Amino acid sequence: MKQGILTINAGSSSIKFALFPLANPISPDAEVSGQIDGIGTNATKMVAKNTAGERIADQLIPGEAVSHDVAFDALLKWFTASQADWEIVAVGHRVVHGGDLYSQPTIVDATVLGHLTSFIPLAPLHEPHNVAGIRALQTLMPRVPQVACFDTAFHRSQPNVAQAFGLPRALTAEGIKRYGFHGLSYEFIARALPEHSTRANGRVVVAHLGNGASMAAMVKRKCVATTLGFSTIDGLMMGTRCGNLDPGVVLHLMETKGLSVKDMTRLLYKESGLLGVSGISQDMRTLLASNKAEAQEAVDLFCYRIVRELGSLVAAAGGLDALVFTGGIGEHAAEVRRRVCQQVECFGIRLDVEANDRHDLHIGTADSSVDVLVIPTNEEWMMAHHAQMLLTL
Repeated sequence: MKQGILTINAGSSSIKFALFPLANPISPDAEVSGQIDGIGTNATKMVAKNTAGERIADQLIPGEAVSHDVAFDALLKWFTASQADWEIVAVGHRVVHGGDLYSQPTIVDATVLGHLTSFIPLAPLHEPHNVAGIRALQTLMPRVPQVACFDTAFHRSQPNVAQAFGLPRALTAEGIKRYGFHGLSYEFIARALPEHSTRANGRVVVAHLGNGASMAAMVKRKCVATTLGFSTIDGLMMGTRCGNLDPGVVLHLMETKGLSVKDMTRLLYKESGLLGVSGISQDMRTLLASNKAEAQEAVDLFCYRIVRELGSLVAAAGGLDALVFTGGIGEHAAEVRRRVCQQVECFGIRLDVEANDRHDLHIGTADSSVDVLVIPTNEEWMMAHHAQMLLTL
């Protein structure tokens, strides 16, 4: 029987999963990968494909308001039936928040699970589903090690000054600080970059651009600054999240509009960003294809915020040797990359327009003093790698 590592990324309404054959090193290509969407509704659907990209599952999960537990149970029943020659030896889970306690992937036991539960107030929209995924898999696969891989861990190398807010010390002691997220993506890019650039150990800024978006500055492939802070709504404007916002705006809206904390949470996380500014869509593809002024204003603001944050990160890193685009928008939206690069030519960036349109790996010209690259991220492989490393300790 073949042995593999299952990876799980549990969100509020979806579960992404992948299976990687146990190997050293693990192949970057998953044997099976897929997603369950529509959790919490009566239209919950699972889709999966094999390593050749062929669809091997496309089915509804029956039930009203299908829960995460039911979705996980359906996933494992399908997996057991369709992939009977595979034995899962470990499960790697994406966990958004590791607090101050965890800077490395960790095998989950009762103590660790208690800590993760205590972090829920730090990431209330993400952590509960991460914890629920771990609990569900522990119940369904009690003898299989569950490994927590933290999105905050990569950013623990930031200097203390980069993590601090100008708030009373007592609040900092309670964990109010800049944590940073998307760490699994940045960690993958940091590992992959030496294969593609001789400047990998220099001053690098990575732009992880997708429905959730952030940027990070690295020196010697260690994080020195990042745009996301205490929560996942800081920094860049995103699909439905506002990004950097004067806290006075929050106070003003709560005072003048009578908005509650729940109202503000919905506004800032679900109704803002590309969707809120355009009034059309949170999907960058839709906005780029639209000729409406509101759509272009949303794209312009998205790119402008990237340029502003890039300047800040270059200052924190002490210069710029390489700029990397990754994530769904970063990897596929040539127009976004073009707009950004043409606005930062002052840093020595020169864009090869044709290479950019082809989505080449290297999209800078020969005379660009900064390497400009497009590198697909692979958070699932990162989780599988970490799980295997812990199994061999």
